[in-house]
Amino acid sequence: MTGYSLDFPLTDAAATARFGAALGARLRAGDTIQLVGDLGAGKTTFARGMIAALAGVEDAPSPTYTLVQAYETHDGTPLLHADLYRIEDESELDELGLEDAFEDSIVLIEWPDRMGRRMPEGALTLKLSLAPEGRMAHISGGTEWKDRLDGFDPRG
Repeated sequence: MTGYSLDFPLTDAAATARFGAALGARLRAGDTIQLVGDLGAGKTTFARGMIAALAGVEDAPSPTYTLVQAYETHDGTPLLHADLYRIEDESELDELGLEDAFEDSIVLIEWPDRMGRRMPEGALTLKLSLAPEGRMAHISGGTEWKDRLDGFDPRG
């Protein structure tokens, strides 16, 4: 299967949050976003922008210690934001309920490598990296994302 990808420069934290809001507008129940990037690359900033736009929660807390924060979007879709940085063994995921949420929720997962084989097929990957003038966002996924992301540009 041929993949699909897009790249966007993000000049600052506000642009990263706007990017989250814009991508969130294209999501629906059953979508999982893998948030990949080093510490400080903007994963939580992206997630906060998306959560603010979809659920109306400004300055959502990072789930670093709670592991999962749950929200309800304006249309009633559950939205889960998980930070798996502290997960050391895949068996620790059993208590989080993420796998149960994959079908009917929008799920954002920071440190998705901790999911191992449990990541659903068709998840969209967002890789954030530091760049000379801010950050760079790279979106990749299967061809099923092509139509949904057609014309997507978070810069307006």
